[in-house]
Amino acid sequence: MDQTRGSVVLVHGGFVDGSGWQGVYDTLKADGYDVAVVQNPTVSLEGDVATTHRVIEGMPGPVTLVGHSYGGAVVTEAGTHEKVAALVYIAAFAPDQGESVATLIADPPPGAPVPPILPPVDGFLFLDRDAFAGAFAGDLPEAQARFMADSQVPWGLDALNGAVSRPAWRFKPSWYLVAAEDRMIPPPAQRAMAERIGATTVETPGSHSVYLSQVAATVDLIKKAARG
Repeated sequence: MDQTRGSVVLVHGGFVDGSGWQGVYDTLKADGYDVAVVQNPTVSLEGDVATTHRVIEGMPGPVTLVGHSYGGAVVTEAGTHEKVAALVYIAAFAPDQGESVATLIADPPPGAPVPPILPPVDGFLFLDRDAFAGAFAGDLPEAQARFMADSQVPWGLDALNGAVSRPAWRFKPSWYLVAAEDRMIPPPAQRAMAERIGATTVETPGSHSVYLSQVAATVDLIKKAARG
């Protein structure tokens, strides 16, 4: 069993909740790590950062802060917390100062898949349920992908448009897991963000739900970050 070198805090992305981290959580806990999962409301970036800070403050330090998808924006801002020692991006957005998820997706590469995001309703976004599996969870069992589609968490426009004020990756070490078959965040965009932030980068086959489909690869990278 690995000896814990601190805590791991897991942050989910848009359209899903923190329950998707269970496989990663169970593996890390079995290996002796202190782990918490943040249940962000995904209404605004500011609110999600505050929620994440409350979880970090309740954990023994140092903390390895892990974000998937939109959770990468949360990690980028929340990672300035003094307890956070390392950042891990799992197929995640890594904005710079003044950037948001909205600005990062504004100019997709030619030929990149277009996520099936429906027009906003009352300030919130959903993915088309019928297209969810192919875009978000192409390597998961059909029943699991359908459940995720039918249990979506509304993603607030204020979260999508929330701009990072002080990116933690500029002064804290970062790691990045690229999902090579992602149809939500194009793999070339993931590689470019990972390079820009100077992350230690690993690439694995996997959809946008790589943290569910490739638990071992996800955990391995988190452990490397936790160990420094």
